[in-house]
Amino acid sequence: MRLLLALSGIGVTVLAYALSRVVGKRYPSPLTSPVFFSTPIVTAVVLLSGMHLGDYRPAKDIIVSLLGPATVALAVPLYNHRETLLRNMLPVTIGLAVGSLSTLIIAEVLAGLFDLPQVIRASVSIKSITAPVAIELAPMVNGDSTLAAAFVIATGIIGAMLGPWVMDKAGIHAPLARGLALGTISHGQGTAQAVIEGEVQGAAAGIAMVLAAILVSLVAPTLVPTLLDESLWLTRAGDRASRLLVPLMTEVPKGGVRR
Repeated sequence: MRLLLALSGIGVTVLAYALSRVVGKRYPSPLTSPVFFSTPIVTAVVLLSGMHLGDYRPAKDIIVSLLGPATVALAVPLYNHRETLLRNMLPVTIGLAVGSLSTLIIAEVLAGLFDLPQVIRASVSIKSITAPVAIELAPMVNGDSTLAAAFVIATGIIGAMLGPWVMDKAGIHAPLARGLALGTISHGQGTAQAVIEGEVQGAAAGIAMVLAAILVSLVAPTLVPTLLDESLWLTRAGDRASRLLVPLMTEVPKGGVRR
């Protein structure tokens, strides 16, 4: 019975992915990307067939076990296009560093502007590195591993969906640039989308995903707590300024408005 459930789950997943590729080629859109399009199909089939989440787990475990070989296979396009990467090593390095650090800083600052708790700010700041690294890194930056994993997954889905569309609209068609962007911002899911686009994109995304995880792991334990302290100081300074300015702005002198 367990084997039958596993085979059924794998079959549904593969068919949903194949359908997403066919529909995506005919109607290119963020909504027809494999990650977004196939997920609700698999969910609907599981629910309508009366299966429970536990029934799908054997299929999920088998599919997840294939991520290791799939990741290793990224070395093939990387080796085939190593000369392209080496020729562009300087812009690749600069783009990777700027992309990795800017998304970390911007995510934390935006979370601070919405006055979110510090644990959420810390967790969302590392959203653009691969999940296994983010889960281990979260406690080091005063974040939560579960929240970090959720933000990583959401970032991967959104990046894989919208990344190619945004780059098309922005006129970014260079394979190397597209691959670097997807791998740096959307880690594994972005890399999978880059592989669909082409070998150069896949090679660039693969190396970007790995190097971004290394860079953020080295920098985040120092940078994220510093940003949190700065955000806390700015918030308190803003509160003090508001308490000083509000009475001055609302004060009305006797005898009417001062001219």
